[in-house]
Parts: sequence; structure tokens; C-alpha cells
Amino acid sequence: MSSPKQRNNRIREPRKGALAVTVIVALLVVFVALAAYFLYRPIQKTDVPMADNIGTPSKAVSGQPYVHSTSAVVIPPDTQQKPARDQLPYPKADSVLPDEAPISNNKPGSGRLAIIIDDMGSSMSEARSLAAIGVPLSFSVIPGLRKYREVAQFAESSGIEVMVHIPMQSKGWPERRLEANGLLLSMDDAELRERVAGFLREIPGAVGANNHMGSEFTEHADKMRSVLEVLKNRNLFFVDSVTSTQTIGLRVARELGMKSGRRHVFLDNEQELAYILGQLGQAVKLAKKNGFAIAICHPHPETIATLAAALPGLAGQGIALVSASQLVR
Repeated sequence: MSSPKQRNNRIREPRKGALAVTVIVALLVVFVALAAYFLYRPIQKTDVPMADNIGTPSKAVSGQPYVHSTSAVVIPPDTQQKPARDQLPYPKADSVLPDEAPISNNKPGSGRLAIIIDDMGSSMSEARSLAAIGVPLSFSVIPGLRKYREVAQFAESSGIEVMVHIPMQSKGWPERRLEANGLLLSMDDAELRERVAGFLREIPGAVGANNHMGSEFTEHADKMRSVLEVLKNRNLFFVDSVTSTQTIGLRVARELGMKSGRRHVFLDNEQELAYILGQLGQAVKLAKKNGFAIAICHPHPETIATLAAALPGLAGQGIALVSASQLVR
């Protein structure tokens, strides 16, 4: 039989073992916690910042980028195919030739104004925004642009006059870019006629045409005659965009006896609100003075916004907005 001292010793031995296990478990817990802490710290350093640290995007105008205020990250707008542009600045044509003015019964202080929107065919959103202004306009569509068919069909269905914007060689070509289907001085009569006829097949609803660029091409009577005879045979009118002071486009059209006219004011050589409004004011002044005027602009965001703000109020100034076909003779 064991003595009491021996029994006490046997009782204390398990307590020492339990204490050791407890200490080991505690150490393991601390070790795991420390390991998790140090493993987790790098992940947090590379985590995405909280929304309130990014900043609120600035309110953007259509076609302009959004800019995050703290990161300065720019999100570009959708890329669109943009047509080539001729040499700037374009020459002024703010006077009316004696035989140019159409027959009109305008009252003093009033006049008619046609606005041709050049370079159409890249974007449906541009076409819809312009149509939403709710005034007569003429869309001049460049054949071959990414959305030219859709834009032309949309304009027709919306009651907007459609023209063909014919690409022509400019001064400085080929350094100055021209659409691949553009008309060149090196082309013979047959090639020019076939190319223009092809444009009309591409945009069958067109009722008129004007030149896109063409500061070089429009100075050559023989080349312009080849182009204009095709238009005349299809009963289309022609508006000379006057991209050169030496253009003979209107003169040749008159010689052919076809309905024709010319541009008097470019509205948006500079894409600023004040400039566009000033040019529109010049067009209004010319229309009141001579009874009519033809202006040309482009579907830039600044231009569309300015037209939307200004055009509906022109009727109160004695100006009737009309399609380009109403101002040719």
C-alpha cells in the first residue's frame, strides 16, 4: 500500500503535464497570430483605395474626358473616325454676287439662313444631337466614313436634307491627309466621273453636294466640270465650300446651268463658344443685309452645343432657317 506522500506525488504529476500543454498551446496561438499579422500587412498596403480617397469625377461635357481629382486619370471618349481637314483659315466669302441671290420676298430686317453641317458620317450620336435641335439643317455626309450609311438614312427619315460631301485634293497634298476615295488632279475624266457616280450610289437620298477640302482641286475648271456634270445629270445642286480664294466651282456650275450657290460664313474655324456665336452673328447680319446666307460648320461638341442654344431663337430676330436647297439658283 502506498504512503500518503507517494499518492500526493502521483496527483501533482498530471498537473505539471497539463500546464506544459497549456503553455505550448498558448505559444502556438501567439505564433499563428503573429504570422497571420505579418502575412496580412503587405496585402493591405496594395489594396484598392477606399472610394472617399479617390475623389468624385468632374462633370464632363459630351466628348470630353472624365478626370479624377486626386489621381488625374483620364478616361478618353469613344474613338471616332474623323475626316481630314483642309488648310486653315478658310478664305472669307461674306459678300453676295449679283447673280447669286435667290428670288426672295423677305421683309426689311429679315432673311433666310441655311446651315450645312459638313463632315457627317462618323457618329450617330452627333446626328441625333443635331436633329434634336429641331430646326432645318442640311447634313453633308462623306462617303466611306464609319457610320455614313446610318447617318444618311437617319437624316432622311428625320426630314433632314442630305448632301454628299465630296473629298477633293487640297493644297499641300499628300502631306495634308485626304480620304482614300478623294478626287485627285491626277485622275482622268472617266475616273472622276465614275468615282462621283459611286458616291451618289452610296448615298442615294442626297439632293445636293459640296466639296470637302479641295483648295487645289476647285481651282481647276476641267476637273470641276467632270464632277459637276455628273451632279447635274442626277439633278443635284452644288454648293461651293470656298476653301480657296481662287475657286471656280460656282462659276463652272453657273456655266452648266445647274442649281448652285456658295458658302458665305464658316462658323467654327475656332471651337470656342464666343467665336462660334460671333460667326453666327455675322451670318445673321449677312442674311438680313442680302436676304439670305449660307453657313457651314462641323459636328464638334462645342458647335452642337452652341447651335442648340442659339438657333431656336433666330426666328425672333427675323431669320428663317431653311435647307440649303432653298438658297441655290
